Parts: sequence; structure tokens; C-alpha cells
Amino acid sequence: MDSNKNLSRRKFLQSSAVTAAGLGFGATSLANMAYDPNTGIATDPTARTRKNHSPNDKIVMGLIGCHGMGAANMRNLMQFDDVEFVAICDVDTARMPDEIKQIEKVYGKKPDIYTDYRKMLERKDIDAIIVGSPDHWHALNLIHACEAGKDVYCEKPISHNFVEARSMMNCKEYHKRVVQVGTWQRSTKEFHDAIEYIRAGKLGKITHCRAWAWDGTRIGKGKVETPPSTLDYDMWSGPAELLPYKSNKTHYNWRWVRNTGGGITTDWGVHMIDIALLGMSKGLDLVMPDTVSSYGGLWASDGDDRDAWDSIESIMRFPDQNFVMTWSILRDHPGKDGNGAEFVSQDGRTLRVWRGGWIILDADGKELPKESAEPQDSNHWRNFLDCVKSRQAPRSDLHSVGQTTMVCHMANMAAYSGKTVKFDKKKMDIVGNDGKGNLSYSREYRKGYTLKKY
Repeated sequence: MDSNKNLSRRKFLQSSAVTAAGLGFGATSLANMAYDPNTGIATDPTARTRKNHSPNDKIVMGLIGCHGMGAANMRNLMQFDDVEFVAICDVDTARMPDEIKQIEKVYGKKPDIYTDYRKMLERKDIDAIIVGSPDHWHALNLIHACEAGKDVYCEKPISHNFVEARSMMNCKEYHKRVVQVGTWQRSTKEFHDAIEYIRAGKLGKITHCRAWAWDGTRIGKGKVETPPSTLDYDMWSGPAELLPYKSNKTHYNWRWVRNTGGGITTDWGVHMIDIALLGMSKGLDLVMPDTVSSYGGLWASDGDDRDAWDSIESIMRFPDQNFVMTWSILRDHPGKDGNGAEFVSQDGRTLRVWRGGWIILDADGKELPKESAEPQDSNHWRNFLDCVKSRQAPRSDLHSVGQTTMVCHMANMAAYSGKTVKFDKKKMDIVGNDGKGNLSYSREYRKGYTLKKY
């Protein structure tokens, strides 16, 4: 295995050899879907793969947050002929042209354009939306969509902080909406096979789970300047603190700024920690740690404008489970992919899984035989559409991925507070005050914005 420090977050469906699979929930060949080989984004949404859906069964959709994963998810959903996109929304009009062209190409007409998503949600003809905005907007976008009777495909992590995640999970349940989260690893073959192998007990008793990701991002030192005329920076900031505008802290790089993102722990941890939690759980309701401790700092990118730590080691204890989990943000990973998860058994065997493959090793590092799980038909985006129609829980249901997201927030809470964070799953909250006094737990919303507590 070659480590791949530059693996794209979107490089997930690159070739005809890639298949989508569920975790006990499904797989289908994506060989005929038109994807850019370097990004995994659908390049030709007219190359549709399903022709067996009734035109009267069409799901009408809108997009909040153009470019990036919002646009990628839109193009992946446009592959299906029972979907129609009629509206897009972004606070930066410069980020809309590509999406406008794609929609016009597929449907023969331009979408309606919005810069305030609330106006789009007022439309009665829209059944579902994609939330592809920055993390600090996810909670309000999703809650308002659920309140408006829309189903949602929401990018990960579901929230900027712990309290938002809980409100979103409760809101979805209260309004009985279908919400699929963009943790598409739950729908790829290697992760499905690995998780089913662990759940079947074939590796034996697990004593240690590891999840890790690589972080070498630097955003440089920016200067305070006037926002471009195309960007409504006040609206872009939304409920977050309105900081002086710097171009290197907005589009994409908001991930490495704690005011708007959670660093690699929420950006990649919600993928890799998710796999470890799923393997140790019986279904979509996940096992959760009762204590989390973290150590680290800004050690590789000091002097940079980013303030989300680039080095973290978290230790998580699970009650009555007899295993420990570690989460690491690394810079070296010899013999491993830059992002992955491992399960270590009582007898020293290790199952290692990453984007693109999985292996089983004995205690001396010798590769052992493995076996695939039984696949079922459905990819991640098709699964969302099918569940919108059936009203069943999708494989990345908000409640399930919300639990993973909470674990990621707890790792950050422990890191930034210097305290061991204690969690009570029955109450779905932190015990005591340790860890609560930072942005990873909650934030004071800016005047004019309110998080409804469900």
C-alpha cells in the first residue's frame, strides 16, 4: 500500500471497477456513470443510469451551497431520471455559473436563482434539498428545511458543534423527515466488506480500534480586505462571529478556522471514526465513548492563519465494551494510506481499511485471506432517493451519523479545553462542564440568528 497524502476528498468513484455498497444495505456498479477520473465528480449528468422510474414519481430538488461537495452531490443525483433540480442558492453569485449550465444542459431550462435559502424553502414544489454550505451553516439550513417539509441530503459533518448536532437530530425526528448524510464511505464495497467481517466476529474479539487522517494544510497569512462584490460576506458568516474578511479563510479554507469549521477531526474524522464505530456496533445506532481525552496543538503549521489543530491524539473509552479507540491526526503513516481505520483483535490480527481497499494481517504483518460480504443493490445517492419515496431510514441516517459527529466534537472539545470529556448516551449530552466552554460544544449565535432547541 502506498500512502497517499494528497488523496482528494472527492476522489471516490474513479473507475468502472469501483462499486457502491451498503453496510448490510447495498451495492451497485457505477461503471456507466460519467465521473471525472481526478475528482470523482459526475461530469456528464446526462449519462443517466436508471430508466425505470415513472415521470410522475419525480423528486424535485434544490441546492444550497454551489461548488465543492454541494455541486458534486447535485451532479451525482442528476444521474437519475426521477430527479429534477429547479433551484440553486449561494451567497456568492460567482460560484453559480457551472451549476446553472449543468442544470440547463440536463433539463433544458435554467434553474431559479436565490441568494437567501429561506426564500427557496418557501416553494411548495420542492421536495428535497442538498445542504452543501460550510459547516457553520448546516444546522440552520437543515432545521429550516425540515420545518418547511423538505427531505435533505446534508454534507458532513452535520454540524459545527455538539449542541447543533443534537438539535438537528431531534428536529429530523420531530418533523419525520428523511435525511441522508454525505458519508458515502458507508456505501462503498471495501468499507462494507470490512465492517461486515468485523460484525460477523471473524476477526475475533476486538481490543483496539484506530482511526487516523493526514493533515498538512497551510492557508498562509492573509490580509484584511474588502470582500468581492459577488459575495455577501455578512450572510456567508451567518450565525458565526463576523470576523474581518480574509480571502484565505473563506471558501474551502473555512475548514481550518474554528469559527466556521472543526479541522481534520470533523472533516475526515467523521469518515474514519465512523467506520470504526460502525464496525463495533450492531446497526445504525452506534456505540459511543463515555470518556474522551485529547492532546496536540498547532505544531506543523505555526505562524499560519489557521487555528484548528494540525496534530491531535485522542483516546476514547467505551463502557462495557472492553476496547479502546484512538484517533490520530498524523504526518507519517509508513505502509498505510493517509486516511484509514484499523481493528486489532485479541490475538494480534489487524483488519485495515482505507478508500480503495482492505487487508487482514497477522501479528507479524503477514497478509491473510479475506472474504467479501453479500452485496445489495443501491448506491449512496440512489439510497437517499429510494428512502425519500419509502420513508425508511437511509444508510447514513442523520441520527446515526450525528452520533459519529458528536464523537468528533468531543475529541475537539477535549483538545481545546485540556479536559477529559465525559458523555452520557442516555441523555445525549456531556456530563458536567468539562469541555463545554469552547466552540466545539456550542456557540453564541450572532444577533439575528437563532438555533431552535428541539
